[in-house]
Amino acid sequence: MHQRGTMAIFPKQQPMKQQTFLTLAAAIALGVGTTAVLFPTALLASKGTLPSSAADLWMREVGVLLVCIGLIAGLVRRHADSPTMRALMLGNLLVQLGLLVTEVIGYANGVITQLSGVMPNAVLHIALATGFTYFWLLGGQAVRPAPPARSDPA
Repeated sequence: MHQRGTMAIFPKQQPMKQQTFLTLAAAIALGVGTTAVLFPTALLASKGTLPSSAADLWMREVGVLLVCIGLIAGLVRRHADSPTMRALMLGNLLVQLGLLVTEVIGYANGVITQLSGVMPNAVLHIALATGFTYFWLLGGQAVRPAPPARSDPA
């Protein structure tokens, strides 16, 4: 049985609460964003891209955006389900899908030359997109507890 506003990844596992999910998503965004701002060249090199001042600049800009997204997720993680929270989940879902598609296209076009520069991010984007989809669609009404079983007096 699941609690309201939770997500179970595996059937026998305790469900993940929206607050826990947003805490993890915030930590990831803050970590990756900070790395992109402070070390853009190293982050781009790990993807096998050609170094350039323009790429470093864009990486820093994406890093600033990720830090902001992480900060917002961290600040609202304890908020209850609402239309605003659902909009936040949808926005974050679109961020994850957009980043996933962009990286796959970059790899397919030879801009990102190392598969190791795409795969960990792809897995992360898919996992986060799954969570954001779940809480966007189901929110605080995610899973309602099953009604108590009635005993048959017969």
